[in-house]
Amino acid sequence: MDFPIIHTNFWDAVIAVPTIILITQILKILLKIPKTFVPSAALMIGLIISIFISHRHSLFSGVFMGWFYGYAAIGSYSSLKTTIISFRQNQNDTPNS
Repeated sequence: MDFPIIHTNFWDAVIAVPTIILITQILKILLKIPKTFVPSAALMIGLIISIFISHRHSLFSGVFMGWFYGYAAIGSYSSLKTTIISFRQNQNDTPNS
């Protein structure tokens, strides 16, 4: 079995991942999605973007890259949230000099 060649470029990730983060945040506000389902929604949006927009030529490539887009969005959001929480805690913990 030969593996397909997956053509992707830098702009797919630079556009797709922030778009997924933005859409999931909008869905949280508009549809009141429980926080436990947001990562699943991000994964589904990543698959949809990849299969129907970025990699229309190959279902296997679309699914493969859709997982990357979805999980990259989940990880980026989680990292940003953790950093902001840590920064706010450090701001509150430091004594005023």
